[in-house]
Amino acid sequence: MTQTRYNMSVNQLLEKASSLNPNKEVIVDERNRMTYRELDTEASYLASGLSKLGIEKGDRVAVSLPNWHETIVIYFALAKIGAVLIPFNTRFRKGEVEYILRNSGAKAIFFSENVDNVDHYQQYMELSNELQTLEYLITVRFKADRAVSYTNLVETGKSITFNVNKIDVEEDIYAILYTSGTTGNPKGAMLTHKNVVHTAVAAGEWMRCTPEDVFLMPTPIFHVMGINFIFRAVASEGKIVLMEKYKPEKALSLIEKEKVTVHPGVPTMFILELNHPKFLSYDLSSLRTGEMAAAACPVEIVQRVRTEMNCNVLVAYGMTETSPVLTVTSFDDSERIRSETVGKPLPGVEIKIVNEEREELEVGEIGELACKSFGLMKGYFNMPEKTAEAVDENGWYYSGDLATIDEDGYVRIVGRKKEMIIRGGYNIYPREIEEHFYSHSDVSEVAIVGLSDSVLGEISCACIRLRAGRDVSEEEMMNFIKNKIADYKIPDKIVFVEEFPMTPSGKIKKVLLKEQLAKRITTR
Repeated sequence: MTQTRYNMSVNQLLEKASSLNPNKEVIVDERNRMTYRELDTEASYLASGLSKLGIEKGDRVAVSLPNWHETIVIYFALAKIGAVLIPFNTRFRKGEVEYILRNSGAKAIFFSENVDNVDHYQQYMELSNELQTLEYLITVRFKADRAVSYTNLVETGKSITFNVNKIDVEEDIYAILYTSGTTGNPKGAMLTHKNVVHTAVAAGEWMRCTPEDVFLMPTPIFHVMGINFIFRAVASEGKIVLMEKYKPEKALSLIEKEKVTVHPGVPTMFILELNHPKFLSYDLSSLRTGEMAAAACPVEIVQRVRTEMNCNVLVAYGMTETSPVLTVTSFDDSERIRSETVGKPLPGVEIKIVNEEREELEVGEIGELACKSFGLMKGYFNMPEKTAEAVDENGWYYSGDLATIDEDGYVRIVGRKKEMIIRGGYNIYPREIEEHFYSHSDVSEVAIVGLSDSVLGEISCACIRLRAGRDVSEEEMMNFIKNKIADYKIPDKIVFVEEFPMTPSGKIKKVLLKEQLAKRITTR
């Protein structure tokens, strides 16, 4: 991988890989297998068809699709035009979609017929009548009235000569990704070509990716982690194996069948695979490495992934606003380091820990994590005030995450500033207590949240999902935690749950969880 890739546009990244490996497979999904030449060619045809339709450089184009090969073609076709990608969750309902389409001023949208019982066609037909900016409805894998199909656009593009638009990688926006946020409406993080490409190349080099690598894609590619791994795979001239919907046995089967070498995912995915009844019947010897992100992972799971899956897994940290990777562990780090920290900053990334006044703190002190990075967004779309709140005049982005940095440079995430619980004047950091619960052999997932209390201000509540077939009482769990943390950190309440409200990236929705608990639990 040459240094020049750092400064390429998204389209140049594909053209480079295609010129070097035209006949090499790049995408496998449940319907199709595509070579680099086929991907580049179809993306060019689609770009031509979109241009004839009226899509120009700078136009925003929404994409609400599953992990299909067409989705990746669209991502590269938009890059050729210089149009701006607006990807979002296929499960979003009309109200959620309307906000994003209205805020972004999207001119067109690609969508499938029906995903997870959401009638996309009906939803977008209604919105096209309500939103003047939404001019074009583009259907994928089906055809409908008052809409143009993906297939027809590709066919149209075959008869047109298309010239790729010139891209300023530092300034031109490649995508606007809407962050779910904890309060208020989602904010659209504007990511440039430089942001997404440089981050993917740097993360791929850290992971020692080569053209021999085969990347499993179990996470949704409308999410920043999925987008990063698409570009990481193309930058390293590897192959992408798409999962339309994640299922643990399907993942194990694909690893064996396609000889997968790189397995990204959230910790829950690895846990489900390790605990699957048929786990031992699959040949996983092709696995080389993987990446866990979005949530903490118990040390025993890291150990099992490395020994039972033959996967030298890394742990990474980042966010939508940073494209996303900021820190990552190394292949030489111990299992303890990989479970307790999120590693060190990637080369070229700067990190510091600051207090409420944004003054840098000493080693080991807890404060807000701030960063400078080549992946840092250009700002929030049409939200200059929110951008100014998050990024200072010197280019430091303030993440809202509480963290520490130790004397060796390892970053530990303690929790979100807004998740910190203040119980009777004492600060409680949920992540610290959650880590202790994860060491219990019967615990599958845990979340510590604060509930309002008229005496203490807030009390803490531990929500625990047990492993299948396990039965533990509240008293047993309370006795387990008592001698591990200070008395004020011991949860005031323990609640067992069957499932957690989750984001598409595998994070527990703590705000929604608190709302659910407030209705269920009586406090003072």
